[in-house]
Amino acid sequence: MAGDVRKEILEEKPNFDYQIQLKKKQWLVDFNGAPDIDHLNTRVQRELSDWMNWIKTEIGFDGWRFDFAKGYSPDITKLYMGNTRPEFAVGEIWNPLSYGSDGKPNNDQDGHRRELTEWVKAVGGSATAFDFTTKGILQAALVEGELWRLKDSNGGPPGMIGLMPENAVTFVDNHDTGSTQKHWPFPSDKVMQGYVYILTHPGIPSIIYDHFFDWGLKEEISKLAMIRIKNGIRASSTVRILASDPDLYVAAIDDKIIAKIGPRYEAGHLVPTNFRIATCGNDYVVWEKQ
Repeated sequence: MAGDVRKEILEEKPNFDYQIQLKKKQWLVDFNGAPDIDHLNTRVQRELSDWMNWIKTEIGFDGWRFDFAKGYSPDITKLYMGNTRPEFAVGEIWNPLSYGSDGKPNNDQDGHRRELTEWVKAVGGSATAFDFTTKGILQAALVEGELWRLKDSNGGPPGMIGLMPENAVTFVDNHDTGSTQKHWPFPSDKVMQGYVYILTHPGIPSIIYDHFFDWGLKEEISKLAMIRIKNGIRASSTVRILASDPDLYVAAIDDKIIAKIGPRYEAGHLVPTNFRIATCGNDYVVWEKQ
């Protein structure tokens, strides 16, 4: 970013009209951790695009993470996507789930996941979004012993992967929710069940460094990743939920693998005889078709 235009583009209190840039109220979100940038300024757009293209072509980056993407209009993200054409891009749209009077997430989180899909559509459909809906529902289901939450009213996954899996980046934790910050951490004793879910299901799964290298889970996570690759499970794979009880969740993915999480082990009647155990651990099993 050129130093001579710093004052022009970075201000503590910008004087441009947010209502022009941010068409919907959900994008009118402030963040006090950094100064605002006037993305309506054509010079800002040009120089930021030039810098992004420089780090792509000269440094070797091939994708973008749009941090705090609800702080600016999707039209702005779409502009930078068009100007830089990355191989991959993901946006962070982190909104809270809806909760009931009992303090638990409401059963229906359709509105939450549709905020994610609407952002992807508004950006032009080529970007992805972190599937916060799946993370929230999955960890609530495991903590509360309510695995029935993992099936929506249409019989499919209740997160973004149930609507737009090709554009959903699934995760158990990231640097904000877990790691050293722990703003919304996944229960530590159920982390592997979380990875069983995201590494066998549709979407684009991601693995946090901490779990893989620092928690001693490299071998277990690697087995799950290899099962996914070996069986050709893709972001758009199909899910057939076989059981969604409080203590048992079983799903067949592409009819190639079957994943089970939850403390109940009486799931054999749901698994065809031509499937064999590929890996297993504390409260989880994954079978492969032979």
